Amino acid sequence: MRLRLLLLALGTFAMGTDSMVMAGILDQIARDTGVTVAAAGQLVTVFALGYALLAPTLATLTARWDRRRLLLTALAVFTAANALSALAPDYPFLLATRVLAAAGAALYTPTANAVATTLVPPERRGRAIATVLGGMTVATALGVPIGAYLGRTDWRWTMWLVVVLGAAALLGLAALLRDLPAPTVAPGLRERLAPLRDRRVVGAAATTFVFFLAFQAVYIYLATAIHPATGGDQDRLSLVLLVNGLASVAGSWLGGRAVDRAGVRTVLLATGSVVTLALAALPWLSQSLAGALVYAAVAPAAGWAMGVALPHRMASIDPVNAPLLISLNSSALYLGMAAGGGTGSLAIALSGERWFPLTAAALAAAAVLIARATTTRPEGAAGRRYGRSSASRQARTAAGSTGESQPAGRAAPPM
Repeated sequence: MRLRLLLLALGTFAMGTDSMVMAGILDQIARDTGVTVAAAGQLVTVFALGYALLAPTLATLTARWDRRRLLLTALAVFTAANALSALAPDYPFLLATRVLAAAGAALYTPTANAVATTLVPPERRGRAIATVLGGMTVATALGVPIGAYLGRTDWRWTMWLVVVLGAAALLGLAALLRDLPAPTVAPGLRERLAPLRDRRVVGAAATTFVFFLAFQAVYIYLATAIHPATGGDQDRLSLVLLVNGLASVAGSWLGGRAVDRAGVRTVLLATGSVVTLALAALPWLSQSLAGALVYAAVAPAAGWAMGVALPHRMASIDPVNAPLLISLNSSALYLGMAAGGGTGSLAIALSGERWFPLTAAALAAAAVLIARATTTRPEGAAGRRYGRSSASRQARTAAGSTGESQPAGRAAPPM
């Protein structure tokens, strides 16, 4: 079971590396394809927007698919798309391959999160999601630096690294991911879209969007924000980024355990508040290397702990529709990431390079307020209480309709 979760995480590691490493090789891509760096930057935007728009659509269209087949298809599409990126003869072709890679990632990540919850007891679902999402956070600490290093002379080597990672996950899951619970009979389109009328779903998606909008508005321009601390020295900046990546991994790991122990609502409000305070303090912390390192240790740890709680909250609202709901959460996340660049740039223009993190702090505070207003206490404890009671109710329903008793742990439909 643990190995299967790690293989699922290997897939998200490949996708996290793919989505985040582009920022480190834009100069090389621009020179090789004969476009401006700004145009090359659209590769990042196209991937994020493609993911955001395709995730809920693909989740609905593939609702009746076997989950193993779905994961393997998604990895195959993603891996092939990155191979095509590595072989791209020009910029338009490369841009098209980024849309195809986004389709594979949009199909894989929500499904991997949902499958992870079926591999463990209800009380360990938070940790299962944290393991899968941990692949993305580990990508910030390992995949991105390695990919950027490989691509320092030829960006195509970076894409081949992603191909190798995707192929490894594909082969591993093909060999070891078996005996998954069969999907439930998919509801009609009207029933499938019914959760979108639930204010908790809208609130959860809004929380994710606004929070990652705030988070990315600073992360994308972190070098600018902490320039007083680094003085433009690449070694100092690399140290801050390393701490940032390691803190992201730790936050994802701790976030899953915190959700299982304290509940979603508590984790959302606590970690969101910590991130808000860290962003608000950054204009002063950025004046020294020690302060910048404090920020790099605190904000990503709390931010990625919240990143674990957000999809767990979505899945807890309506477990039957968990794949669709998690895909909506992923869409909101990537829309926030896509909008973060423009928001950060606008904040810098209006507030200056030192003070623009205050805009992000205000947005993070808004995300906390949205979470507080739309998350109920019973839902916040879903990591343990809802999962068990829901599974028990479904087991009793199944027993009543078939005349056979079923273990509660396997009565819940796969997510």
